Amino acid sequence: MSTDNYVSPLSERYASKEMQFIFSPDMKFRTWRRLWIALAETEQELGLKDAEGNPRITDEQIAELKAHMDDINYDVAKAREKEVRHDVMSHVYAYGKQCPKAAGIIHLGATSCYVGDNTDVIIMTEGLKLVKKKLVNVISILSKFAMEYKDLPTLAFTHFQPAQPTTLGKRATLWIQELLMDLEDLDHTLDHMKLLGSKGTTGTQASFLELFDGDESKCKEADKLIAKKMGFDACFPVSGQTYSRKLDTRVVNVLAGIAASAHKFSNDIRLLQHLKEVEEPFEKSQIGSSAMAYKRNPMRSERIASLARYVMIDALNPAITSATQWFERTLDDSANKRLSVAEGFLAIDGILDLFMNVADGLVVYDKVITKRLMSELPFMATENIMMDAVKAGGNRQELHEKIRELSMQAGANVKQKGLDNNLLELIAADEAFPMTLEELQKTMDPSRYVGRAPSQVKEFVEEFVNPVLEANKEYLGMTAEINV
Repeated sequence: MSTDNYVSPLSERYASKEMQFIFSPDMKFRTWRRLWIALAETEQELGLKDAEGNPRITDEQIAELKAHMDDINYDVAKAREKEVRHDVMSHVYAYGKQCPKAAGIIHLGATSCYVGDNTDVIIMTEGLKLVKKKLVNVISILSKFAMEYKDLPTLAFTHFQPAQPTTLGKRATLWIQELLMDLEDLDHTLDHMKLLGSKGTTGTQASFLELFDGDESKCKEADKLIAKKMGFDACFPVSGQTYSRKLDTRVVNVLAGIAASAHKFSNDIRLLQHLKEVEEPFEKSQIGSSAMAYKRNPMRSERIASLARYVMIDALNPAITSATQWFERTLDDSANKRLSVAEGFLAIDGILDLFMNVADGLVVYDKVITKRLMSELPFMATENIMMDAVKAGGNRQELHEKIRELSMQAGANVKQKGLDNNLLELIAADEAFPMTLEELQKTMDPSRYVGRAPSQVKEFVEEFVNPVLEANKEYLGMTAEINV
């Protein structure tokens, strides 16, 4: 490893080998060559002729192109680019050196965006497929967690203040539901990915109209054939020189949405770890702090949050780029695009690996959860206690005031004196409430106060999550490796 120049932490620390390959030079330039082959095959199939009326492209030429599809002579392309300062023409030249018989038909009728933009769409599509695979696995892991803990009562919070109880499994469904929304957005985007096709310099297909002797139907058919050969259903119907940069905005917004959901999850885990109720996995030899040996910092959840902020902000880049394009194209998109799109994918890939790792190794301390809930439950049970007292003949308004006064007294004991919550003892000692302490304590079954939470978990997983997992079962079974 080189240690005297900058290396992106996205590749060194966070992103997987699979995602790094998708955005690698090999993937890019092999795809260029496949696009040149698809173009040549399409022009041959549509009957492209030379000036004498003979077939312009032969089977021998296409076979030669296919023979050198993957063995890219990078050294030749690099040397040529130093001379001509044009990456596409440098690779056309290098490919032609390997394929002398086909050199004259490589890139025929095309502009640089034919390979550049079509490749960008193909790479983003492959990136989205990998993101989908990992997202589905996160959903699967969390759904098992939700079902395992659907009945475990826990203290719910609003404003991070104690509220009515829920269950730990129900809380997990809130994480899952946002991820299902992200998956819907991702699927919609994947289903609407289109290639640029062969549109020419300003999107008019003028060069192809010339090649096909004015036959517009062949220009239209060329787009369809190229799309099919590259595994797509269609090309964009109209374009300037480039596909609309609105597509990049749509794609990176999907990544930002997933990042937001992951950030929410990581925040909740960090807060729960502070409460000692739920912890992210912590390995036997892992060090939590260089100074405080006893610490177990939620560093993976913190890393999720850190990377998620990057991806959410990164979504501004393609939006601004799309907004500031001039007419049929400007080149101020290029440098920004190759950074923002690639790094958005690499970062979300790292996030999802961390998400899988944390979700799959969550440690639940049910006794701590129950202890905290029980310390607050008497306050939450007061409505039921009051109703029981009303049934025994009490006045609702008077009892409400009594409950309020006793609750304030018990709260002061907890906050000001550091004592245990003695609300039940105070109620039992008040003659307005015809109940013994033993009878009141019997009402302290947490499961009485979680409402429909267990049923909601079961219904949600069975009706909404499992059908999604079944539809994507070919993706299931992934495990995540994290580098640090």
